[in-house]
Amino acid sequence: YPHTYTVTAVGQKTGVVPVASAGLPDIPTTPPPEFDGPEGTWSPETLFVAALANCFVFTFRAVSRAAQYEWTNLECRVDGTLEKVDGVTRFSRFVTHATLTVPPGADAAKAKQLLERAEHVCLVANSVIAPRTIEATVIGG
Repeated sequence: YPHTYTVTAVGQKTGVVPVASAGLPDIPTTPPPEFDGPEGTWSPETLFVAALANCFVFTFRAVSRAAQYEWTNLECRVDGTLEKVDGVTRFSRFVTHATLTVPPGADAAKAKQLLERAEHVCLVANSVIAPRTIEATVIGG
């Protein structure tokens, strides 16, 4: 530590803005439909919320590996609410919906603890100031 991550966005007056980082494919972005952008393209807002969901899954992998906990599938959906707070547009809250599938006989209570731990230690989530909650569901066990 520290690690530095560099991303570049280059745009014209209108149109798609590619987001790029060395050695990675470009990601075309536009404003979201709520800000007069087209449907079907990643926006800064969706990329931001996607980073939370993605980091949660990777963090859960690490947490469950350290605990030697077996599982088969994790589906994570994050709802980020964007609104005006004190005259500033920002994300005001995030809800992580995690559905974990475990093999028969697995400890479901332990699974929920590990899901909550992953939400607590996720580095991307810990980098936001808005309140976060997790709604965890365990299937199987």
